[in-house]
Amino acid sequence: MDDPVPVTDSIDTLYPDANIPSQRERWRNLVKHFEDKYGEKPTFVARSPGRVNLIGEHIDYSLYDVLPMAIAADVLVAVSYTSSSPADERKPADAADAIIPMLNTDPHKHQSSECTVPSKGEADIDATKHEWTNYFKAGFNGAINLLRKENPSFSPRSMKILVDGSVPAGGGLSSSAAFVCASALAVLRANGRQEVKKKELVELAIVSERAVGVNSGGMDQSASVFAVKGDALCVSFFPELRAEAIPFPKVEPPITFMIAQTFVTSDKHVTAPRCYNLRVVECTLAAEMMARALGVKLQDDEGPLRRTLRGLQNAFFAADKSGRKPLGDPQTPYKQQLETMLSLIPQHLPNSEGYTREDIAATLSLSVSALEEQYMTKFPVDTIRFKLGQRAHHVFSEALRVITFKELLQDPPNQHLLPRLGALMNETQTSCRDVYECSCPEIDQLCSIAREAGAYGSRLTGAGWGGCTVHLVPKDKVNDIRNAWIQRYYRPMEPDISEEKLQEAIVVSEPGQGSVV
Repeated sequence: MDDPVPVTDSIDTLYPDANIPSQRERWRNLVKHFEDKYGEKPTFVARSPGRVNLIGEHIDYSLYDVLPMAIAADVLVAVSYTSSSPADERKPADAADAIIPMLNTDPHKHQSSECTVPSKGEADIDATKHEWTNYFKAGFNGAINLLRKENPSFSPRSMKILVDGSVPAGGGLSSSAAFVCASALAVLRANGRQEVKKKELVELAIVSERAVGVNSGGMDQSASVFAVKGDALCVSFFPELRAEAIPFPKVEPPITFMIAQTFVTSDKHVTAPRCYNLRVVECTLAAEMMARALGVKLQDDEGPLRRTLRGLQNAFFAADKSGRKPLGDPQTPYKQQLETMLSLIPQHLPNSEGYTREDIAATLSLSVSALEEQYMTKFPVDTIRFKLGQRAHHVFSEALRVITFKELLQDPPNQHLLPRLGALMNETQTSCRDVYECSCPEIDQLCSIAREAGAYGSRLTGAGWGGCTVHLVPKDKVNDIRNAWIQRYYRPMEPDISEEKLQEAIVVSEPGQGSVV
């Protein structure tokens, strides 16, 4: 897992065979566009892909395992840089500001911009403005802060960049994480890092994306960087970040995944206060409230707000530093621990209508203003009631589904494998719709159509509230499911929808390769 990000001179290993001709043309156009705009060829291109999460939705920021895979869609950052080196003999006081023009291959949709970075400063990010360049700046800042820890006199180089992205924004395939990862990788490489470790890139990118205003959990960045072509990826966050490639078993019919877009844009950076960030806060407060009710002490951990449901589980089943005997038996098998945590929710978070700020503040012995300062200031939320019991129930039950899904992939394959994997995906969708409340009617409709046409399992993927769906399907049903979606979803929505847009909307996905230079 701590291998360096690969460096390659061929794109043939990055994409499915069927995609390579079109990708070669895309990369040629990127280089030509760069030459046309800057009068020189790029020195290198940093690439990071989007991802589809197979199972483990909305539990990464509670530090539970997830099981995503990378996809072919990606973000490319073409780069050239000044010849001056951060390792040259200039005194820090003489270091010039870094000038960074930022261009996009789609200038009508993404306007060009330029930022000036003081030799000892950072790129300025206004998280209240939803600008595409913020994601590059987030990766830039994360990279230069890492380099400054290694060398306090470091000053960043001026760079010229051109970005091309094929991951649809707001589509639930993690375009933002792909952009931040590719940007951070580009900046590290341009500033003299010939070898970038995958783990440090992921950890850097997780923190960097939070500067854009989202309580990112880490799954998206891990899938973008660690992914191995042809395999799923099990990403763990507790007690530390690690990733394990999980090969798909060889079965007949072959394991096949389809991705279908709703075309309902749900950009989590825009809707965060009432959607994504609210769920992060609810999970954190659920852990705090249950800990208070159970009389256990939570320790700070790597969650976005430093307290998580995984930390609650650990506190319940492990002795604290004072040697206090844990409430649960430390020898309890992990799956049984999760079942125990689920069983505690009705007693300790019984209010199905949700908890007000006043309710929570009283339980935690805080004033309402102190509660808001501690949990709702860095990433503001917009709600009156917090549904803590429902959110905790989804997290613990989804963590159990991830374990079962992984076990099935690693067991000897049999005729029941695909239906059982599909059933777990369907259970996840039900929980996301009814318990975590992050689905939407369009997602539900795509899932229903797919199942009726023969899919084993169908669910939302990504943050939800729109975006994309993922489906485990028999290979011989791919065309039936595609045609059913076109006739029952896409054409009623847009009668004149083009074949090009349908190709974008419906993708048969293979596990892709992670970040490369």
